[in-house]
Amino acid sequence: MTFARLVVTAALLIGVPAPVQAQTYVEEELRVPIAAAGPRGLEALLVRPSGTDRYPLALLSHGSPRAASARPDMSPWAMLPQAIEFARRGFAAVVLMRRGYGGSGGSWAETYGGCANADYVAAGTAAAADLKAAIPPLGKRPDIDVSRMIAVGVSAGGFATVALTAEAPPGLVAAISFAGGRGSDREDDVCRPERLVEAFRVFGGRSRTPMLWVYAQNDHFFGPKLAQKMRQAFAAGGGKVDFVDAPPFGSDGHSLFSASGIPEWTGMIDAFLRQEGLTVRTTLLPSPPRPPLSAPRALSANGRKAFESYLMSGPHKAFALGPDGHFGWQSGQRTIDGAKSGALQYCRENGDGCTVMFVDDAALGEGAPD
Repeated sequence: MTFARLVVTAALLIGVPAPVQAQTYVEEELRVPIAAAGPRGLEALLVRPSGTDRYPLALLSHGSPRAASARPDMSPWAMLPQAIEFARRGFAAVVLMRRGYGGSGGSWAETYGGCANADYVAAGTAAAADLKAAIPPLGKRPDIDVSRMIAVGVSAGGFATVALTAEAPPGLVAAISFAGGRGSDREDDVCRPERLVEAFRVFGGRSRTPMLWVYAQNDHFFGPKLAQKMRQAFAAGGGKVDFVDAPPFGSDGHSLFSASGIPEWTGMIDAFLRQEGLTVRTTLLPSPPRPPLSAPRALSANGRKAFESYLMSGPHKAFALGPDGHFGWQSGQRTIDGAKSGALQYCRENGDGCTVMFVDDAALGEGAPD
């Protein structure tokens, strides 16, 4: 990638120098002003084609880690591969960090109040409020068209996207939720699932935006039986949803909407956009060039596949390798040290002697320090 200074002409958005994919894509860090986020606003990442048109907005919403301590370390760059895929399709993709996540201002507002009296409607409504408040300032930009926008979310962000359709802003023409839900405190366990189902019934009673929902059969946050109950409740309330019961993906299908899942999930969104008459480009823009790095010889076929996903992922990132080919990697971190630490942690879960071999798009070489 090359680097350039990007000038933001919308008065209410502060642009930050950020990477640009030469001649194909613009990548720009933003601060989106909303009153509840205070002077810091909401942290965001914009990825769009590099032309001079106004591109329809694809508003991308992240999930929520099970550990509250991990929320401040989140970064919009973690969803760079997903944003690029929407930019390839002609959208201005904006990854928006809601209050209490990453570098966004304001207090975290998405609590459901604990398991004993879980209020998922309040949690979803609070998350959707941030998405909705960000749309008017984004619409003041000359390169973003909010009159024909879509919203896309994963996990807690998928749930926020569902809630957004219940109070749909003008211009929202469709929405997509990957593995949407809240309340999964540990694997295959959801706090008061009947209250989560009821929240979908409430949102469905007010939602009339066409939606696509995707749940993998081996999702260990929101499994197939619960996903079907949520779909039935949403539809019973009047919500419009196309449901995809996706095949198992990896060790936990909750990660389907990821860089490694691109070959699977892009076909699903393309079919949905065609069905709704929302295809922006009939010919996709080319994928960004692959960084000129070779996979370590010690990696197995599975390791080489993981390395390809690493190369596609956003900064900051690191890839660690052990002497017998075991590995671990981490991407989308706020700091290089955080990426290195995460990569080493995952690598050491599989064996000893781990060394960080790659940081961002650079090889550190043999004997690299950890």
